[in-house]
Amino acid sequence: MSAIIIAILVFATASSGAIFKPGDWYQSLRRPPWTPPNWAFPVVWSILFISIGVSGWLVWEAAGMGVAMALWLLQLVFNAAWSWLFFGQRRMDLAFIDVCALFVTIVAYIAFASQVSQLAALLFVPYAVWVATAATLNRAVWRLNPETVPG
Repeated sequence: MSAIIIAILVFATASSGAIFKPGDWYQSLRRPPWTPPNWAFPVVWSILFISIGVSGWLVWEAAGMGVAMALWLLQLVFNAAWSWLFFGQRRMDLAFIDVCALFVTIVAYIAFASQVSQLAALLFVPYAVWVATAATLNRAVWRLNPETVPG
């Protein structure tokens, strides 16, 4: 897998956030006072997606397709699915399950990537922190707006 393929995969994942935007629905939701400002999300995600790409490339170059790279690919799927679930489908419950799976996958990736490249693993630490924050925010918004979840 070349750096170009990795960049395309990361760009495709990031595009999910561009396609499924917060919009008026999200603005109408009750949110906790510690919610990051709207401008912070694209800034943080831009930096994180660069780190995600570089980390994946480092692991690929060092070890090729193995457990770490499979986890790297899986986290892209969970990452892309979250925007679709939360903003596209307005399913905060399913999005919460997804973001928890994303966090577990990130932590597993860090563990396996560290055996191949310490730098690749370290590049995912801020991502893990941000996703843990996102999971907490997802749950808080869901708790504050229970009427918006079907069922």
